[in-house]
Amino acid sequence: MLVQKYKDMLSGKSVIRQLSEFAAARGAEIGYENVFDYSLGNPSVPAPRDFTDRMIHLLATREPVELHGYSPSLGITQVREAVAVSLEKRFGIPYRKEHIFMTSGAAGALAHAIRLVAQPGDEILTFAPFFPEYHPYVDLTGAVLRVVPPDTERFQINFEAFEELLGEKTAAILINTPNNPSGVVYSTATLERLTNILRKKQKEYGHEIYLISDEPYREIVFEGEDAPCVSWFYDNTIMCYSFSKSLSLPGERIGYVAVSPKCRDAETMIQMCGQISRGIGHNCPPSIIQLAVAQVLEETADLKVYENNRNILYKELTDIGFTCVKPGGTFYIFPKALEEDAGAFCQKALKYDLVLVPGDTFGAPGYFRMAYCMETEKVQRSLPALRRFAAEEYGYPKRG
Repeated sequence: MLVQKYKDMLSGKSVIRQLSEFAAARGAEIGYENVFDYSLGNPSVPAPRDFTDRMIHLLATREPVELHGYSPSLGITQVREAVAVSLEKRFGIPYRKEHIFMTSGAAGALAHAIRLVAQPGDEILTFAPFFPEYHPYVDLTGAVLRVVPPDTERFQINFEAFEELLGEKTAAILINTPNNPSGVVYSTATLERLTNILRKKQKEYGHEIYLISDEPYREIVFEGEDAPCVSWFYDNTIMCYSFSKSLSLPGERIGYVAVSPKCRDAETMIQMCGQISRGIGHNCPPSIIQLAVAQVLEETADLKVYENNRNILYKELTDIGFTCVKPGGTFYIFPKALEEDAGAFCQKALKYDLVLVPGDTFGAPGYFRMAYCMETEKVQRSLPALRRFAAEEYGYPKRG
């Protein structure tokens, strides 16, 4: 007999993926260059040439068995050491290889982090707007994801609502900064207030409350933004990282868990990750990719295009009359729709070959996401379509 819960999930497929598939099909009809596809957060800049050169060098100089064989359960030792050294250098936190576990991207890191600290019935809190896949990541472990309503003024944290939801069943708080879908970066003031609350509640409840920090966009932060390292603020922090965005390597599925050295039983937690892998199939990410990224840890792809695209879109959207919090990072912008039903709004946009994602599944009805990871030339070509859509469907911009 088929497992019903997974069968039921077929009726709730990812809206983002469905829209991306629509964009591809429409592109086959009219040319993809004429479809303004703001659906999927797929990096649009190439991986650094140095990464490619390192891969070529590895293939030319190393034995195939070393490159393509299984890595140790926790990851290749020299790679874990290199990651720890890089983190200590950048953030001043004394990580060692014993605090690092190599994973299949940020999704793999989160799969391990959640199972480290939450049992069936435990609660994990996250803040809207949030990445929709957090629901299956958490819910399929038997833990319960509870969503704190958004602070729509700034998309920082709605602390009043947070403290109402925080309780003795809370095992962990799951945050994402810089944030998908809002592009907002949690400020020093936000993180200080959050972690002060957590320290107080740990004492009150008599058990640890972990802070799981989902950080695939950590390197995409725009000029002048206050973007501190989350692990500075709180001992019980579990960092979940991916190289997908920083190095433009989403298809290679490589990342890591980094447990704060100040976390009690930190080294045991990393050993436990190796055992969690046995049950969820995230064993041993590709050896050759581990070896290659370890040689370019201080590098990124050329990320400047994303800030440029942000500036263009933010100006255009606000000139038209959209309400929008200015992103501080990522390659997403999250404006308020021009009608209450964001799903209907995004459906109307398709007539103009604008593929936008409604905010309902992000926990923020009435908003929509634009993933502007595309060539700047295409962003600029999309602006007349955006203006025509707003004018013909909603009469924007309004005239005094």
